[in-house]
Amino acid sequence: MNGEEFLKALDLISKEKNVSKDIIIEGMKQALSTAYRKNNAKTNVRVDFNEDTGEFKLMSYQVVVDKYLEPTYEYDDEGKEIEIPPEIPLDTQILLEDAQKIVPDIKVGETIEKEVTPADFGRVAAGAAKQVITQRMREAEKDVVMSEFSDKQDEMMVGLLAMEDQRNYYVDLGSARGILPKKDMIPGEVVKMGSSIKVYITKVEAGTKGPLILLSRKHSGFIKRLFEAEIPEINDGTIMIAGVAREAGYRSKVAVYSTNENIEAIGSCIGAKGSRIANILKELNGEKIDLVQYSEDPIEYIKNALSPAKDAIVSITDEKEKKALAIVNQDNLSLAIGKKGMNVRLASRLTKYNIDVKTMDQINEEANK
Repeated sequence: MNGEEFLKALDLISKEKNVSKDIIIEGMKQALSTAYRKNNAKTNVRVDFNEDTGEFKLMSYQVVVDKYLEPTYEYDDEGKEIEIPPEIPLDTQILLEDAQKIVPDIKVGETIEKEVTPADFGRVAAGAAKQVITQRMREAEKDVVMSEFSDKQDEMMVGLLAMEDQRNYYVDLGSARGILPKKDMIPGEVVKMGSSIKVYITKVEAGTKGPLILLSRKHSGFIKRLFEAEIPEINDGTIMIAGVAREAGYRSKVAVYSTNENIEAIGSCIGAKGSRIANILKELNGEKIDLVQYSEDPIEYIKNALSPAKDAIVSITDEKEKKALAIVNQDNLSLAIGKKGMNVRLASRLTKYNIDVKTMDQINEEANK
């Protein structure tokens, strides 16, 4: 590959892979330098690149010194001797008297340079260059992906289901693929390869094999992002989400309140004829959602969170330990507790209070024991 061909390839790779030309050039320099040093003991080489011609040259250099700079030695805390190399490596030093035989008017601190590009550099250099450039490109691509996704954690994205294995789905998110563990799918939902899917990003970190992007559809944050996507008043701050408690595939409780007294929070979330909430429910594979009116008064908040149970009498039994008692009539007991205790469990998570639900008959019975 001549210089002109290299410049064309450089431009093409840079555009296709979205990798800076400087990174590729630095990789090429490192490759050529490495290949040279494999067959030559000297380390005093530098690779120069001509941006106009696309040509690389290997240049050896020597720094002029008035006397050889030797390593120094010191001892660590354990008394072990440590060698401190000189500021100028030994094999790059040349004495002034020897340097002046080559360049008569040269001075200490200046360098003598000479092109040492081997005539047979060809295949060995090309192979080394390919390996290092590929590595640099991978690293650059990792950096590009990390830059794009570093602020996407806890956000929702739409991707394409690209493939699956025994444990995971792999979702194409554009410049990267995210991992959607099957255990983080909504229970019971069926998906088709090649179809679009909404996912919540739970983690973005730089892994050894590339950026790791973990996804979920079970996370409570997924519910919050769905509401933000469907309800403009949440996006503009008119309606706020105070909390979400979720048992994916079964039921979620979402606490909301309005910052505008003229706008009703729950009604806005439901929408005309239930249109807004219907779009959210469609995404959740039959999961039910209870909209809860948030209140700064914990007693009122707990009463609202126990919906669909009504007429609960709530008292805070231990403020420090966040415990509360909710007294309901017999007709509302099963509604307050819910199937397998789900309703009261979600209400407790939402309000951050450990809620004990009882009827007055149960309380009287306990008191008489």
